[in-house]
Amino acid sequence: MSKYWAVFKTQLLNSVAYTGDLASGSLMIITFMWIFAQLWRVAYGASGATQIAGLTLRDTLWYLMLAEVIVLSRPRLIRTIAQSVRDGSVAYLLNKPYNYLLYQCSVGLGDSVLRMGANALAGGAVVWLLVGPPPPVMGWPLALVAVLLAWLIDFCIAAMIGLAAFVVEEVRAFEWIYHKVLFILGGLLIPLDFYPPWLQAVAQSTPFAYTVYGPARLFVEPSLARFGALVVGQLFWLAALALLLAFFYRRGVAELAVNGG
Repeated sequence: MSKYWAVFKTQLLNSVAYTGDLASGSLMIITFMWIFAQLWRVAYGASGATQIAGLTLRDTLWYLMLAEVIVLSRPRLIRTIAQSVRDGSVAYLLNKPYNYLLYQCSVGLGDSVLRMGANALAGGAVVWLLVGPPPPVMGWPLALVAVLLAWLIDFCIAAMIGLAAFVVEEVRAFEWIYHKVLFILGGLLIPLDFYPPWLQAVAQSTPFAYTVYGPARLFVEPSLARFGALVVGQLFWLAALALLLAFFYRRGVAELAVNGG
């Protein structure tokens, strides 16, 4: 694994050089959190309640902050893989002395770590100023583990969408659909707690809820019981999606060899 650790560190150092990219992402989450704060203040004020579905305004905004950090810090993996398939450069990458998927995972993680930290600091500062301090520090390590597993689940899904370029030339439509599914079933814009019971059940039976909602909800209401249930679900989906990704990868490589790639 030393080679993938080296790739991770190299990509992390490369990310440090692009401070403008980090600043633009931070500016985006600052804008989002300010807008969310105004919208949810009105929603809570109109309801006349201090809590909605067990969440206060402070809980909701801290939930949305971490949800946005998770989504905004993802690497551009789908387009990277799809482009390498379309222009044929994937054939050269496959000849290198490393596993292509593990290489992309290392690059993506190195690209995400610094961006995630910058977004969390910027978004957290805005939410702290607007509604008060974050949830208890004791829950942060639990949320960090959940965020890492969520990142791996997202990597598997994004890599499969990117590898779809072996079959279809353009994958942007699938990428757009995936993003919109995260908005709804992942709980990116609205916590799943606010959904009707039947829709909550549907959303929580998908891997998308374990990518966004699970870690963000654990962050605002940390407990060992919630953490254990979340990690079990994440590990299940990670194992299932990793097996599916390996299958699609082998099929794609076989098709590339048959076609003379």
